[in-house]
Amino acid sequence: MENGGVYNETTEPQAKLPLRRRCGCTLRHLRGWRLAHKALQPVLSFLAVIFEEIVEDCINCHGLYFFEFVSCSAFLLSLLTLCVYCTIAYETFGKDKVNKVNFWTMLIIGAFFLIASIVLAATSSGSAFEKAACVFGFFASGAFLAEFIWDLWCSRKQSTEERSENPGHTQGATEDQPLNKPS
Repeated sequence: MENGGVYNETTEPQAKLPLRRRCGCTLRHLRGWRLAHKALQPVLSFLAVIFEEIVEDCINCHGLYFFEFVSCSAFLLSLLTLCVYCTIAYETFGKDKVNKVNFWTMLIIGAFFLIASIVLAATSSGSAFEKAACVFGFFASGAFLAEFIWDLWCSRKQSTEERSENPGHTQGATEDQPLNKPS
């Protein structure tokens, strides 16, 4: 014991933590068509906001105001979602949480944008700017709902693949043998 053979040093030098980038801007979480689709959502929402703001006169303005609120909210939320995917916030929150929030956000935004576009189409006075706002509203709601449907399809496909790989209650060979063997 005097030579230290029984007792070893229990602490090891602490490893240095990797340096984190302060900005952390990256596109590795959105590749290919997904990046283009995520960038298209705020663009379409912004165009809907712009054309809605250009409208000078309205007969029934409640539909226009509702559309303004929804399109502006959709624009800001889609920008926020894009920023989360492209910054270190993605790693901070975790992939599962970000995807879950994105899944439900796309459904809610798409549904409200579709309703707002229908209301605007029903209450519009027929000006060219109102029609353009309606068109971009329908395009934007289609972009949001298309992503929701794609994510839903991918999650269902993944869950069916997981079920087929691991069927429940399968017993191994040792579990099938009786406990008491007759001698």
